[in-house]
Amino acid sequence: MTQRTDVNPKIDWDALVSAARAAARFSHSPYSRYPVGAALLGADGVVRGGCNIENASYGLTMCAERVALFKSVSEGVREFRALAIVGGTPDSPAWPCGACRQALAEFCSPDMPVGVAPLRAGAPEIRDFSEFLPFSFSLRDRK
Repeated sequence: MTQRTDVNPKIDWDALVSAARAAARFSHSPYSRYPVGAALLGADGVVRGGCNIENASYGLTMCAERVALFKSVSEGVREFRALAIVGGTPDSPAWPCGACRQALAEFCSPDMPVGVAPLRAGAPEIRDFSEFLPFSFSLRDRK
């Protein structure tokens, strides 16, 4: 993977990463102690945040990225401009899991920028969504 250098100047990455960090403060992660926050910029210009919500039954745990995505979709937003994810350790970011990558693939364009940054500080590493899941499952392309 190579980091994007042609990042859309209309995306305020500082604000988007700050929104993801604010969302991470609401993380319910008593088992992993691994808070994650996400901020998804909709085509409507609204940023919707999400945090990871763990459950004693690990299969019921919801990742921050899917919380932000499902919140957006439940409010009628189906197109997105950018995603910021923060989490992990103070120096290392949390990359999205496979389930989140597949859920995002349903709604995000391959060239949508995704910024991943450490939880506490640091600039995001920005990549196209297509680099996260190059061969996503889809029923839309069936003939």
